[in-house]
Amino acid sequence: MANHRASSRADVVLVMEKSHRNKISKRYKEQLKGKRLVCLDIPDIYARMDPDLVKLLEARVKRHVRF
Repeated sequence: MANHRASSRADVVLVMEKSHRNKISKRYKEQLKGKRLVCLDIPDIYARMDPDLVKLLEARVKRHVRF
């Protein structure tokens, strides 16, 4: 995961694609116990900070995270 220390404190781990979810769930099985691993179903085709990607993330992340 991007930041192992932060992920160890996380209640929810969000990924963009099913393939990401599958890889992370296999690689970090022990660390994910008691956590929700959520796939946002956003294809990994966008450039970093692409406005379309930001809109998708804003819409889908708020379903899973309270701010």
